[in-house]
Amino acid sequence: MSRIGKKPVTVPAGVKVAINPNARTIEMTGPKGTVKSTWLPEVNVAWSEGEKQLVVSVDMAKIDEGNRKALWGLTRANLQLMAEGVSKGFERKLEINGVGWGAKIQGKKVVLALGFANPIELDIPANVKVELNQNQVILTGPDKQAVGEFAARIRSQRKPEPYNGKGVKYVGEVIIRKQGKAFGS
Repeated sequence: MSRIGKKPVTVPAGVKVAINPNARTIEMTGPKGTVKSTWLPEVNVAWSEGEKQLVVSVDMAKIDEGNRKALWGLTRANLQLMAEGVSKGFERKLEINGVGWGAKIQGKKVVLALGFANPIELDIPANVKVELNQNQVILTGPDKQAVGEFAARIRSQRKPEPYNGKGVKYVGEVIIRKQGKAFGS
């Protein structure tokens, strides 16, 4: 049995839950925004309005078929992240290191100057907010997957290199530095 899947998801105050069991969709709305999701047919999700809890369950007769135990825990964890995201939000910080390198926001795009001949333009996803603070890019939003995916897209444009440390890295990420070539006698 899934230890995580058995625990109910407690929804914080101020979060509205709309669930459609026939279409297997759930929508949560809170102070930080709205997140929608669907779940797989192997699991069942029930909403208890009185207790403000979501309960994820599976058919115990078919528990050993396929990967139902894993999907049970995965669905519960995703619902927990949705509830946390619409109430508190998620944040990812990136740091741009390099002479003359930086980022700016133009409309609904982030324009990155990362030492290439042309600037790189990336469209900002719908639920993600972007802020710039000197050489830092701060991404916030209610959907952890969208925030993390956009942060990974920005980082992938110029990953940090080990010799000079130039590139885009997460704040707090440790880059193991290498010694360059030794010249002279």
